[in-house]
Amino acid sequence: MDIKIAFILLFTFPLLGFLFNGLRFKSKNYKLAGTVATSAVFLSFLTAVFLVIKLVGLEPSARAMSVHFFDWINIGDFKANASFLLDPISAVMILIITGVGTLIHLFSIGYMSHDNRPSKYFAYLNLFLFNMLLLVLGDNLLVLFVGWEGVGLCSYLLIGFWFTDVEKAAAGMKAFITNRIGDAAFLLGLFLVFQTFGTIEFSAINSLLPTTPESGWTGPITLACLFLFIGATGKSAQIPLYVWLPDAMAGPTPVSALIHAATMVTAGVYLIIRMSGLYMLAPDVMMLIAIIGALTAFFAATIGITQNDIKKVLAYSTVSQLGYMFLAVGVGAFVPALFHLMTHAFFKALMFLGSGSVIHAMHEEQDIRKMGGLKKHMPITHFTFVLGWLAIIGIPPLAGFFSKDEILWYTYASPAGSKILWILGVVTAGMTAFYMTRLMALTFWGKSRVPKDVHPHESPKSMTIPLIVLGVLSFVGGWIGIPHVISEFLPGHIPNVLKYWLKPAVESINLGEVNMADEIMGMTLSMAVVIGSSLLAYFMYVMKDGLADKFTKALAPLHNQSKNKYFIDEFYFAGIINPLIDISKSLWLYIDVNFIDKITHLASDFATGCGRGIRELQNGNIQRYAMYMSFGLIVVLTFILMG
Repeated sequence: MDIKIAFILLFTFPLLGFLFNGLRFKSKNYKLAGTVATSAVFLSFLTAVFLVIKLVGLEPSARAMSVHFFDWINIGDFKANASFLLDPISAVMILIITGVGTLIHLFSIGYMSHDNRPSKYFAYLNLFLFNMLLLVLGDNLLVLFVGWEGVGLCSYLLIGFWFTDVEKAAAGMKAFITNRIGDAAFLLGLFLVFQTFGTIEFSAINSLLPTTPESGWTGPITLACLFLFIGATGKSAQIPLYVWLPDAMAGPTPVSALIHAATMVTAGVYLIIRMSGLYMLAPDVMMLIAIIGALTAFFAATIGITQNDIKKVLAYSTVSQLGYMFLAVGVGAFVPALFHLMTHAFFKALMFLGSGSVIHAMHEEQDIRKMGGLKKHMPITHFTFVLGWLAIIGIPPLAGFFSKDEILWYTYASPAGSKILWILGVVTAGMTAFYMTRLMALTFWGKSRVPKDVHPHESPKSMTIPLIVLGVLSFVGGWIGIPHVISEFLPGHIPNVLKYWLKPAVESINLGEVNMADEIMGMTLSMAVVIGSSLLAYFMYVMKDGLADKFTKALAPLHNQSKNKYFIDEFYFAGIINPLIDISKSLWLYIDVNFIDKITHLASDFATGCGRGIRELQNGNIQRYAMYMSFGLIVVLTFILMG
C-alpha cells in the first residue's frame, strides 16, 4: 500500500464513521451505530500499525515519513501546507489514539445501549478521533492547531452530551471556555514562532534553532515557549486552568476514558515534547513548567483524597498524573514524559471504563459510600480494576511503576531538576496510593453498603473485553521502557526499547555521571512511601471500620477545604467571572445603550427627517413643480446678473 493512501485511510475511516452516524443521528439502533463506529476506528488502528511497521523498517536516523497533500496558505512570507508527519513521536501517539480508542468505542456499545441518541454519540466519538489524529500528525503548528480546536469542539459536544441537564450543559461550556483562554495564548506563541524563525514547520524550526539557550524572560524563544505552555495548561488541565476537567465527568463515562485518559488532555504534553528542541533553549520556562507540574500533581492529589464520586476521584487523579508529565518535560525528561503518557493511557482508560462498569451495575450510582463488597458481584471488573490500581500507584512490574519512577529519578538527578520538586513528587505518589486504595476499598472491598433495591451484576462482554485488554496493557505496557538500573539485574539485560525508539526525534537532557546507588535508593524510598500509604488506607477503610470517620472529624477544617476543592471555583466566580460580568453590564448600559445606541438613533432620526422633507418635494402636484422650476430659474438668473 502506498504511504499517501495509508495516510488518507487513517483519517478517512473515522471521518466516514462520523458521517454515517451523523446523517442518521436520530436512530436509536445502538448496535449498528456502535459497530460502524468501532469498526471505523479499528480499521484506522490497523492502518496505523501498517504505517508504524513501515517506519520501523527505516534507518533510525531517517525514521520520518512526510506526506504533502496541498498548499494550504501562501500569503507573503507566511506558508502553511496541508502536510502530515509520521515519526517516532507521532507513531506512539497514533497507536494510543486508535488502539485505546477502539477499546473505548467497543465498551460504549454496551454502556450506551439504553441511551436515546447512540448514533449522535458515536458520531461525536469518531469526529473526536479524526481531529486528534490531525493534531498529532500535523507537520506544522497550524495543522496541529486545527486538530487542537477540533478536539476542543468535540469535547464540548461530548461533555455536554446530556445537555437537557443544566449542570451537564454548563460543564461542557466550562470546558470549552476554559480551553479558549489557553488557545488564545497558543496563537500568540504560534505568531512568535513564525516571527522568530519565519516558518511554523517543525522540521524547519529544528534546523534553525540556535545553539545557545536564552536567559531572562524577554527573548522571543522564551516568550513563544511561555505562550505555548499556557495553551498547554488549558488543554492538559494544569494550574490555573485545570478547573474544567473535574466537571467534565458530566459526560458519559467512556468519554472520560477517551478524552481524559488517552487523548485530548495529553495534547499539551505532546506539544511540548514535539517542540522539545525549542524548549531546551528556554530554561526559565522549563523550570516554570516543572514547578507548575509538581504543584498541580500535589494539589490535585490532596483533593482526590476526600472525593466520594468515583469519577471525581479519577478526574483529580488524572489532573495529578498530568502534573507528573509536565514535571517531567520541565526537567528535560521528554522521553519519560511520553512514556508516562502512554502507560497512563492504559491504566487510566482501564479505571475510567471500570468505573463505568460499576456505575452501569449500580444503576447510575456514583457515590462510593453507597458501594462496597462489589468484588463478589463483579469479578472481572474487580480484577481488572486491581490491575489499574496497582499500575497507577506504581507497583512493579506494572506499567505505572517504570514510567513514574523514571520521572522521579530525572527530577532528582537532572541539572534542570530540584530536590524540592522530587520531594513533592514522592509525597504525591504516597497520596495517590492512599486515595486509590481508598477508592478500591470503598468500592470493591469491605462490607456492602449497596441499597437493597439495587442488584449489582457483571457487565456484558462488550464492556468486559476492553477491560481485560487494557488490564493486560496496564500489566505489560511498561516493559518497553525498563530503566537501565533495573535491566542490569534482569536476565538478558532487557533494553529500554522506547528510549532508543524516540532518541532520533526527541531532545533529551544529559544526566551526566549516573549514580546507580542513588537511583536504587530513590526508587526504594518511593516504593516504601507507596506501600506504606496503601497499607494505611487499607487499614483505615477495611480493617478498622469507623477509623476514617474519626480522622475526618479530627481534621474537619482541612477535610472541608479539600472536599470543597479549596473553593477555587467560587474564587474564580467571585474574583474574576462575576466582576467581568458586572463590568460588561456597565459597558453595555453606559457605552452601548446610552452612547452608541443614542448616537445611532439621532443619526437615523436625522436621516429620516431629511427623507421626509425631501419626500414633500416629490408629492405629484404639477403646479407645485412649476413653482419650483420658476423659483429655480429666478435664482439662476439672479446669480448670472449679479456675476
